[in-house]
Amino acid sequence: MHRYRSHTCGELRAADIDTDVRLSGWLHNRRNLGGILFIDLRDHHGIVQLVVRPDTAPYEALSSISKESVVRVDGRVVARGEENVNPELPTGEIEVEVAGVEVLGAADPLPFTINTEDGVNEERRLEYRFLDLRKERMHRNIMLRSAVISTIRQEMTALGFNELATPILSATSPEGARDFLVPSRLHAGKFYALPQAPQQFKQLLMIAGFDRYFQIAPCFRDEDARADRSPGEFYQLDMEMSFVEQEDVFGVIEKVMTDLFEKFGDGRHVTSPFPRIPFREAMLKYGSDKPDLRVGLELADVSDVFAGSEFKAFADKHVRALAVPGTADQPRKFFDQMGEFAALQGAKGLAWVRVGDDGKLTGPIAKFLTEENVSALLSRLDAGPGTAVFFGAGEFDEVSRIMGAVRVEAGRRTGHFEENVFRFCWIVDFPMFERNEDTGQIEFSHNPFSMPQGGLEALETKDPLDILAWQYDIVCNGVELSSGAIRNHEPEIMYKAFEIAGYSHEEVEREFGGMLRAFHFGAPPHGGIAPGIDRIVMLLADEPNIRETIAFPLNGNAQDLLMGAPSEVDEARLKELHLSVRKPPQVKKAD
Repeated sequence: MHRYRSHTCGELRAADIDTDVRLSGWLHNRRNLGGILFIDLRDHHGIVQLVVRPDTAPYEALSSISKESVVRVDGRVVARGEENVNPELPTGEIEVEVAGVEVLGAADPLPFTINTEDGVNEERRLEYRFLDLRKERMHRNIMLRSAVISTIRQEMTALGFNELATPILSATSPEGARDFLVPSRLHAGKFYALPQAPQQFKQLLMIAGFDRYFQIAPCFRDEDARADRSPGEFYQLDMEMSFVEQEDVFGVIEKVMTDLFEKFGDGRHVTSPFPRIPFREAMLKYGSDKPDLRVGLELADVSDVFAGSEFKAFADKHVRALAVPGTADQPRKFFDQMGEFAALQGAKGLAWVRVGDDGKLTGPIAKFLTEENVSALLSRLDAGPGTAVFFGAGEFDEVSRIMGAVRVEAGRRTGHFEENVFRFCWIVDFPMFERNEDTGQIEFSHNPFSMPQGGLEALETKDPLDILAWQYDIVCNGVELSSGAIRNHEPEIMYKAFEIAGYSHEEVEREFGGMLRAFHFGAPPHGGIAPGIDRIVMLLADEPNIRETIAFPLNGNAQDLLMGAPSEVDEARLKELHLSVRKPPQVKKAD
């Protein structure tokens, strides 16, 4: 018999009754019932129940050893009594009568329990991540991640894509976030950068003639954490295609995402095809460029209804309205709670009215609305009796953000929300440029390597803020999975686009010399996208925080509490790298 096991803990069934077996695993749980020990033994594959009689040699060892110790047991498979069958376990029809035991790895007292979700704080969990990963939920999430990546590889290969690796040590690039820098030992005072994305390399692969590339690519960005973003590093399905237009990229990704979410979505429906929503339309209707389409409500721009109005709170402001059918009979508490929610988003208040059975409006602001206002609103919003209408007024961007959040919250609270579904969409026609509110300068609004719609002519003849780009985002249930674009592959267009964004000819050549040089030697039209693996798994696992789907994530302060990173480096190593450390001055505390 094998030194450690003849079977895994999850594979024994009724057909194995009367078989002598050897098992190894972790002591998951222990119960003493009338002197008889019942032990749950766990390994990667599952759980099996052990029975230990008090008159047997293993009894003393298994009654005293701590939970999560690793043991090897020998025994015989027996049938459970009919009343003791556990239908929740694949091994629930049998148990193993233990005849021998060997302790392979004793466990110290545990910092938290493994067999329950006991509400331990995240910092503690990350400090003992190897224990946290033993929990059933976490183990399931990590195995889901593995299966998702495996399926992606199979799908992309079947679609004719080639998995190619790109460098980890590269040059700094203005991708929009801070680089992680790596000092060079051989070249004093110079640094490599860890890639924020393989953007330039995958474009160079297209120019080199590889036609269809993909990679499960690690990316590194020195940015703050949030629920759907892990600080430090993340992984994405990076892909690029030659001789394609926007719809060709969409076709590939829609197939891969549909297959993926149907396979691992636990029965949740995937809506297809994915609608295409222009960026400006998304901002008006949903208040967001990553709309949650599970909410069956839309915002409406009613600014013109109040233009020149004597109602000063709305007059000459951007006003957005949200009509929620079947909600007018909600108690006042509901409207107050919606107002409190809006305040948490930064609103000074949330105006609202009810539409009565007679078509008349009631509510805090009803008295300020003229008959013309009411008529125009009811027509514009198609708001019949029983509808509640919420309003936000102010600057466009602020109103969009606040009312976009109100839309989702109202939908959830009032039943205008579709459960058990993955609703994807494409956000298209992003502006190529935007104005920096602080400096007033024109900047790229998205990926600087995107092709402007209209090409060089648009760059030379249009107001930069009116130029659209062949850029797109894929969104699922209000989560942005990725941005992508049809790339700019012509040097003249690249020079002009960067000139509008304030870059000189020399700066462009210094920053992007390698890619520019490649463009001069026959570059095919190409485009791609890079959906985030971590966010895909987060959605499939129905987890609210992306760190629940990553084996060893950094915490919210970008620290690895298990391995102690980032850490200090001794003086000898710093000298070898031609570095010295200059720490910020300590702020003296007041007495």
